[in-house]
Amino acid sequence: MSEQPADRPAAPVAAEPSGVDLARVALRAAKEQARARGAAAQEKKQARRGGGLRSGARADGRDPMALGAAINRLITERGWETPAAVGGVMGRWPQIVGEDVAKHCVPLKFDDEPDVRVLTVQCDSTAWATQLRLLAPRLVARLNEDLGHGTVRMIKVLGPGAPRRGYGPLRAPGSVGPGDTYG
Repeated sequence: MSEQPADRPAAPVAAEPSGVDLARVALRAAKEQARARGAAAQEKKQARRGGGLRSGARADGRDPMALGAAINRLITERGWETPAAVGGVMGRWPQIVGEDVAKHCVPLKFDDEPDVRVLTVQCDSTAWATQLRLLAPRLVARLNEDLGHGTVRMIKVLGPGAPRRGYGPLRAPGSVGPGDTYG
């Protein structure tokens, strides 16, 4: 181990930027501003010539692209990342929850408002609805693992729908129910 001599002070831990460092930062900022002004002037000159960008040997935004890249670009530009990811989850539902649960529980919709973020699932029996309610915390964790933290906050489990009410043959046409007799 080598020790420093007592007459020599230790090097400062956090040094203030010196004049040279400040000059480098200022030069870098000036270069970026000049580059931006030059690009704007170039675009203005090309627009006066009536052509803008011309097709050439270099790639530009008008070149054809693969379908997957075009779709990814569209999703990013429109801000559809979360709905697209949730749609992918709905397509992979059996792999996420398992074949047995997927036979009896189906995802219906995803409410992607920032303060809500609820995935609604409908089950074909009350027993499966209860089972899914018990599995909901683990399922939310699994979905957020796939989609990103906080994408799904809650799972709303719906039981089987009630059978549709059929009207019997003794119903009067135009009747609104038992309340229509007493006016």
